[in-house]
Amino acid sequence: MAKQKGYIDLEGTLGGLTFYKSGGQSIVKTKSAINKDRILKESNFKRTRENMTEFGGSATVGKALRHGFATIIPIMSDRTVVGRLTAIMKRINANGTGVRGKREFDILTNKALLEGFEFNKSKPLESVFFAPFGTPTLDTNRSICTWLIPDFNTLDYIHAPEGATHFKLVLGCSVLSNYTYNNDLKQYTPTNPGENETSNIVFSNEIPLTGPVGSDTTLTTDLGFSSALPISVAVVITVGIIFYQDINGVLYELASDNAMTIQVVG
Repeated sequence: MAKQKGYIDLEGTLGGLTFYKSGGQSIVKTKSAINKDRILKESNFKRTRENMTEFGGSATVGKALRHGFATIIPIMSDRTVVGRLTAIMKRINANGTGVRGKREFDILTNKALLEGFEFNKSKPLESVFFAPFGTPTLDTNRSICTWLIPDFNTLDYIHAPEGATHFKLVLGCSVLSNYTYNNDLKQYTPTNPGENETSNIVFSNEIPLTGPVGSDTTLTTDLGFSSALPISVAVVITVGIIFYQDINGVLYELASDNAMTIQVVG
């Protein structure tokens, strides 16, 4: 790869050379001898194809997790959330059974890799909300989740962003199925598509940032299952906090400094 120096500003392909800009600089590169057809067919690229398939599966499983929290992720996450989740799914895949290129994603077995994941890396939940609270619990069917937060003083246990006057606590639950490689479709698919991505997210009432809350707060989600979920699916449980600003009696959601973490995978 070479850097272009001169007065002629080119972009595009010319005579086997590709001209483009990166980081404000003009770059020139030659056409690679490796093309898509070779990668997909030649035996020398077997390991590359295996890695591509499993990476695609990792992206698919990460996307399924994000879909479960799609209504809240935009105000809770940073720009790196997609890549960071995909990286975790790749680690889960590396632990899976099966041959390379077709290893399964077993979520419950690898739940420790997901627990503690912060949707906003620069704002971990514990950095803005540090009141004592109980671990969210699931009922025997893994359908109903309950989170208890004892009464606390908001002035002592919340590091609110400038301008915030109120907050809400958030409890989210979403089902994430195991994924296996489908030889017919040549892609990864959920083992339990009917349950996969089923979710429920609830919020507390708005609470002023003026002192004691005044009572315990209990949040409950219900995924609507009447029988026990199979072990081939996991319930991803998130807890978080959203800040608001009161302007003339209207609460406006703040766009930054909100936080949410995967507290439990059960």
